[in-house]
Amino acid sequence: MTALTKYARLEATGLWRPGPDAQRREVIVSIGDATLVISDLKDQALTHWSLAAIERANAGQRPALYHPDGDASETLELPDNETEMIEAIEKLRRAINRSRPRPGRLRWLGVVASVAVVAALALFWMPGALRDHALKVVPEVKRVSLGVALLNRLERVSGPVCETPTGSAALNRLAKRLEVGRLAVLPDMTRASLHLPGRLIVLDRAVLEDHEEPDVAAGYVLTEDVLRAAHDPLGDLLDTVGLRETFRLLTTGDIAPEALNTYAEILLTRDTVKPQIDSQLARFAEAELRSTPYAYAKDITGESTLPLIEADPMSGKLTAPLLSDADWLRLQNICGG
Repeated sequence: MTALTKYARLEATGLWRPGPDAQRREVIVSIGDATLVISDLKDQALTHWSLAAIERANAGQRPALYHPDGDASETLELPDNETEMIEAIEKLRRAINRSRPRPGRLRWLGVVASVAVVAALALFWMPGALRDHALKVVPEVKRVSLGVALLNRLERVSGPVCETPTGSAALNRLAKRLEVGRLAVLPDMTRASLHLPGRLIVLDRAVLEDHEEPDVAAGYVLTEDVLRAAHDPLGDLLDTVGLRETFRLLTTGDIAPEALNTYAEILLTRDTVKPQIDSQLARFAEAELRSTPYAYAKDITGESTLPLIEADPMSGKLTAPLLSDADWLRLQNICGG
């Protein structure tokens, strides 16, 4: 230690008392190798105090009074005129105290670290973990229920679902032909199509009424099917409503009506997501459906949908009619014409 080397030759006189009943003796005090050496006037060492175990009994007062740690009965008094020795001892004590471990500080740092870890888990890990768990355990019947609840909220904006006995039957046949679950038609939706939890795809009436062949409507249906295969609609719902509603769904089986209202509004206003072209073409091929009619319905020039035209999986192939002419007419009139 540099400080020990600095004070190696420093000496002072003081009064030492080995016990409470002993008389004080005049002694010579010097700093040795990690010890405070107390010697008689003949330079015979009387005792050694560890510098790391020296306590001061009267901090800030003079004469300075010291004793070994844990034994206040043995004392050493240094008079006012031994300022250099007193300052040396105090400096060494401060240096030793700084080098000692701080259990309290370590404990505090440990608590802070633990809290930080818990907070990080709550902030970053828990939402994703709860979401993933919900996607695994929420049954299909609950997904269907959430899809119906969202459809009911869309009806408030668009009007009630279009239904006729013959038109609904034709719509069910189209859904079965495309293997997409359930289909619904709304009379005045702000977008052509969207998908909801519970394998429910919703079409705007214009998709049926504004085109001469059912392949266009089927193209919208298949595109929504590709989108929901890439991103679970229940996961999208939970991402939007947040951690509290995810926890509510897991514990009560429900999502707050206000949260569903907000999500329904978002569904009608957010930008349309484009699926991966390869996945889209593969789905058209699986359904044996031409992609060209849908491509031109999306863009009459075909510029932005050129891959769907050039790589049409059914190009040059004979395909069975998607629906009978009668069923197609029933679908086109499902909202009353």
